[in-house]
Amino acid sequence: MIEYITNRKITVKQFRSLLVASTLGERRPIDDLECLEGMLDNSNLIVTAWEGEKLVGVARSVTDFYYCCYLSDLAVDSDYQKQGIGKRLIAETQNRLGEKCKLILVAAPAANEYYRHIGFTNNERCWILGREQSIR
Repeated sequence: MIEYITNRKITVKQFRSLLVASTLGERRPIDDLECLEGMLDNSNLIVTAWEGEKLVGVARSVTDFYYCCYLSDLAVDSDYQKQGIGKRLIAETQNRLGEKCKLILVAAPAANEYYRHIGFTNNERCWILGREQSIR
């Protein structure tokens, strides 16, 4: 039985272990514990999925709760994928937002079809400026 909890404190170690156990670990700074701690500390909406005491999923967001919510991380342990946990984490996140608040995310290329399949609309106007880049 999976339990979904909002804003339960998770440790950097738990977060890192989940990232490693999911495909998201390939695109996150899993060896930079200070960065991972900052990611957790500065999120203002975290929905987690638990099997007993084991963290099996997380939806980590930054939001104003009224206009937009950036879903920064959606990670589900590979052993628990294809059970609807990711969809439920997104739904639980959305349930905590105001009625006009948009959910926004940047998908990994391999996940594009997943998000389309569950109802997200693709927006080709997203732009990214990496930290190593500067305004010209």
